[in-house]
Formats: sequence, C-alpha cells, structure tokens
Amino acid sequence: MLQVKLLEMPIAELEQSVQAEIDDNPALEIAATDNDDYTVEPADVDLYEDDTDFEQSTEREERKDELDNVLKNMVGDDEMPEPSGASFGNYGNADYEEITYGDRKSFYDRLNEQIGELDLNERKREIMEYIIGSLDNDGLLRKKIDDIVDELAIYNNIYTSESEVTEILEDIQEFDPAGIGARTLKECLLIQIERKKANPMRLMLHDIIENHYDDFMGKHWDKIVQTMGIGEDDVTLLREELRRLNPKPGASLGEAEGRNMQQITPDFVIDTAEDGTVTFSITKGRIPELYVSESFTDLVKTYRKDKSKLGTKEKEALIYAKERIDRAKGFIEAVKQRRHTLYVTMRAIIDIQRKYFVNGDEGELKPMILKDIAERTGLDISTVSRVSNQKYAQTRWGTFRLRHFFSDSIKTDSGEELSTRKLKTVLREIIESEDKRKPLGDDALSKEMKRRGFPIARRTVSKYREQMGIPVARLRK
Repeated sequence: MLQVKLLEMPIAELEQSVQAEIDDNPALEIAATDNDDYTVEPADVDLYEDDTDFEQSTEREERKDELDNVLKNMVGDDEMPEPSGASFGNYGNADYEEITYGDRKSFYDRLNEQIGELDLNERKREIMEYIIGSLDNDGLLRKKIDDIVDELAIYNNIYTSESEVTEILEDIQEFDPAGIGARTLKECLLIQIERKKANPMRLMLHDIIENHYDDFMGKHWDKIVQTMGIGEDDVTLLREELRRLNPKPGASLGEAEGRNMQQITPDFVIDTAEDGTVTFSITKGRIPELYVSESFTDLVKTYRKDKSKLGTKEKEALIYAKERIDRAKGFIEAVKQRRHTLYVTMRAIIDIQRKYFVNGDEGELKPMILKDIAERTGLDISTVSRVSNQKYAQTRWGTFRLRHFFSDSIKTDSGEELSTRKLKTVLREIIESEDKRKPLGDDALSKEMKRRGFPIARRTVSKYREQMGIPVARLRK
C-alpha cells in the first residue's frame, strides 16, 4: 500500500512525503553524498509485517510475558543493515529545474480544494476526484457516465453505478465557478443561469436555453423573438446577459493541462538528439540518499546477543527499535520501487511513441492505451494508470501530462487501425484551411478525410469536431 501511495505522487508531493517520514521516523537518516547514480533494478530488501499490538499491563509479570512473546515472534537470524557503506536507496541531491508558467493553480487543484469542504467518505471522495480528473480543458465532462463507471472498475477497483456517478457529478456542479462539470454546453449555460438571482429575466434566459437552444446557437433571434413574444428592449438585455455566461468555466481557474499552475516540476525529462536518439532521465528532486540509522542497528545488535537477560525496559527498546528499522527499510524500498516503475513505464512509452519524440508531430502519436504499456512492462494496468495520472514529462516540444501520449484508435472498414489523435489532427488541419466563406459540412469533411487516406464516417467527423470544440459549418462562416 505504501508503494502504491508513493507511486501516485508527483515529484513535488513525494519530496514532502519523504521529509515527513524523516521527521517522524528516527531510524531513517539522510546520508551526505555526491553520488547520484541510479540502479534500475530495485535492491532486495526484506519487508516485515509486524502488526503486533503490544498492550501494556499494570501487572509487572503479565507485561514481561507479553514482551517475551513479542520477542519470540521476531526473526532471530534476519540480517540487520550495515551501519555504513550499504544504503537502501541511492537518490542524490541533484537539483531539478522548476518550470513556472504563471501564478495560478490549475482548475483541478481549485476543485480538489473544494472537495475538502464536503463531508464525504473515502469511496465517494475517490470517485469525485476521478470525475474531476476526467474534465476537459473547458471544465466540462465530455466522457459518458457509463465509460467512467467502467474506468473506475478497471483502473481503481471501485465498482459503482451510473446513478451514483451522476449523483456525485451533480455535487461537483455545485462547485465554483458555475458551469463546472456540465456534460454539454447547454447544461453548462443552464447551471450558470440557475445561480442567478430569481427574477423574470432569469426565467426568460432559462426559457431561451432550455427551449430555443438550437435557434440561440444558430443566432436566429428573429425566431426566438417571434416565438417568445418579447420586445426589442428585452432582447437587448437578454443578449447582454447571455454574453456574460462563460462557455469555458475551467478557463477561469487556469488551464487544465497545468500551464497556469503555480509550478510544474516534470517527473521526466526527455531529450532528443539531432541523430534521432531519444533518452530520458527521472527527476530526483530534493530527495536525499536514505539510510537506516547506525545507532538503531547497533542497539538491536546489542540487545539480541542475549534476549533472555533483557529487562522490561530493554525489551521495550528492542521492540521499538526493530519496528522503526522495519518501517525505514520498507519506506526506502518503496521509494526505490517507485523509481524503477517510473523508469520501465517511460521506457515503454518512448518505445511506442518514438516518432513523436523525434519530430514533435502529434499526428505521429500511435494508438496506445494503458493495456499496451502494461503488456510491455509486465505491470498491472492499475499501476500504469497511477503512473500516468499526475506525472509530467518535459520534452523539446513542451511539458505534458503522460496522458497526452495515450490515444485510442478506431478500425476502418478495411481493418486498418487509426489513431484518434491523428484523425483529429488531420480534421483540424482541413477545417483551418477551408474557405471561411464556404465552410465544409460534416459530409464534405468526411469525403475530404477519405481523400487524404483517412476513411471515417460523417457521424465520426461530427463527434471529433464536437470534442475539439469546433462549431458546425454555419457558425464557422
């Protein structure tokens, strides 16, 4: 569980966790060294599961018997760590580069702060955090509810229902700013209208979006005026109020990809040489080399020479020292295992997406899902998910979440597998280069995609266009 917890942490949070553990466990010490080498394979460190609940008694004999039982359960011949020269983790003091893009947090951070204001159990909190992590750059939820249900079961081992996810999503929609967590632009606008002061103006705004949404999006105000029977002065006021609504509530809290976060410390730095060689390093941050305390190991060795002659205080000291040492060893191994897992995961990502890292063309991103990385590394899918959720990689082309390198795929009628990222890139290029006086409809876009070697149906074009936030042809004119 400790390894899982540390694995989920980005480097900045890991630094805080390591420091907290150093402060809390006197058996864990920092070694001053300039050596920052990293061995890929984790060291073989024995882990202990010593959950003995030692309960003190007022009667001296009962207390002594209890201590003896605890000592008998301890492994008598297990090796204690050497006091010097053998570390259980070698993480040098190499500095890392701090990348500052602005002075605002991402909206993910802002929303997670608001979670703390709710009285939630652990299960609902995890579901809510996952939903927030699924919001797009605009702060909207483009994923289907049933897809989130499936993902929670696969990646987080949380089995829920569409109704429960919907209920928790509605709680998120109560967050600030208004409109966050909406599933469509229409719902986003309606949520914002509902937050306004109750008056006749709010009723008319709600009527326009709820019952005349298509006319509103098509800017057919003549139809709206005729149907609703409103005057010219009211129309002016209504249009002014509607312009104040925010179709992208996430933007008001900072970009979703974190470019306006107060600070981004990439967990990986990927470098591409002129000859196309791709290498990477793992950010070590301010994590020192960790050792088990010499004084604690000496204490255990001294007391173990003759357990039968130990008094009550000596036995208590031995148990305490052993527990602290086991905890320190387990923590050092968890940190080392985290680094190894990050290493094999990024190596697999680069193996699959090498073309992208060479030329920076998003169209070169191959179809890649969590399962692909899991199969290459031998890791569990949930482990790969934890690595990719909150980690950033710095490349020549920018700093991205690891999620950026993952892409779904679709199969054409001929059986060819095409990356959805590639399809969206080509579709955007076509739309950007079209004659704005005669923009292409979805049928025409589908034909042009097919002419360029990407045969996808009109409904697929429509879906991708909406996901990219590109309006229909009439509104692009």
